[in-house]
Amino acid sequence: MDVVSGSGGLVFGAGGILLAFTYYGSLQEDVFDYRDDNDHAFEYVWLLQTIEALANTVVGFLGMVISGRTVGMPLKYFALSGATQVFAKASMSFAMSFGLAFAIATLAKSAKMAPVMLGGILIGGKKFPLRQYFQVAAIITATVLVSMASKKGGGGGATTTVAGILFICLSLMFDGITGGVQDRVKAACKDVNIKVKPFDMMFWTNLFMLLVATVLAFVWPTKAGSVQMLEGIGFIVANVDIMWKILTFAACSAFGQCFIFYVVANFGALKCSTVTTTRKIFSVLWSIFTKGYVLAPLGWFGIVLGTLGIIGELIPEKHEEKRQIAPVQPSAPQVEKNPSVSELSTSAHDLSEKSTPMLADGGEKKAPSRV
Repeated sequence: MDVVSGSGGLVFGAGGILLAFTYYGSLQEDVFDYRDDNDHAFEYVWLLQTIEALANTVVGFLGMVISGRTVGMPLKYFALSGATQVFAKASMSFAMSFGLAFAIATLAKSAKMAPVMLGGILIGGKKFPLRQYFQVAAIITATVLVSMASKKGGGGGATTTVAGILFICLSLMFDGITGGVQDRVKAACKDVNIKVKPFDMMFWTNLFMLLVATVLAFVWPTKAGSVQMLEGIGFIVANVDIMWKILTFAACSAFGQCFIFYVVANFGALKCSTVTTTRKIFSVLWSIFTKGYVLAPLGWFGIVLGTLGIIGELIPEKHEEKRQIAPVQPSAPQVEKNPSVSELSTSAHDLSEKSTPMLADGGEKKAPSRV
């Protein structure tokens, strides 16, 4: 038990999260930067979401079989949550397919608390600490600065496009909707006195994500007049390099979420949040140093500013500090204490959405779908 819950176990879990989701982000960037011999790019976003959700569903099912299934869950809310999450993840992929650089997209997605805060203020009459306003402003400003002062590749390619910005804003909007939906999931489970296990969340949410993504992959048209599922499979089969990147990408998503569940169950949400926050910063820096970005001094100032904004997630609110006094029991982690990974990190989530049980973007502060 000491091996599981001691410092060695924390290093194991944190290392798994950092490696899986840093590589996940790097592979996602590689997929949308890929060009075949005819200079054709990978544009099959819904096929990519289908493959990722399938991997997560399989691993979630195996985990649910081993840990035991929870009966009587409000599946209609899981279905709605899965739909909004897959649209959020797909929108980020569309942003990258339209030329928005991964580092800029990741910085922008770190401001996903902005639509949640706006909705809470306008609709719910909520009040937020002044620190959160500064945090959002810092991340948004950093995104703008890096966008203005960065180029990619030896030819000095652009890192920002209008379509990419629109899609990342759409992704943020779906993040905000997901936060509200998952509050309903949490309330519905509490009403019927159900404590949902992590792999129940992973399986059911990803199953509904898989269904939505599969349907859209069969109907979403391509530039050549086909549909993403059929043309995309042909593209992958014809290009073995990208096939292995996509399969590894999906595996990183699934096993990264398992590491997140492990850390949450044995060490609590706060330590998991610290690890996933560090992962976001590391992913941005890794992309800049390994993918050929050229930043002006103003861009580096933006990176520092954005890093400070993201680090603000590590400062717990008072109610969280009280909640962390009681250790999380590994045998029955409660929905309220499950952070996500978006990410999904992806997915994959953040300071303003701490009450939600999970998001798909690979690795943020609630139990993940997908970060």
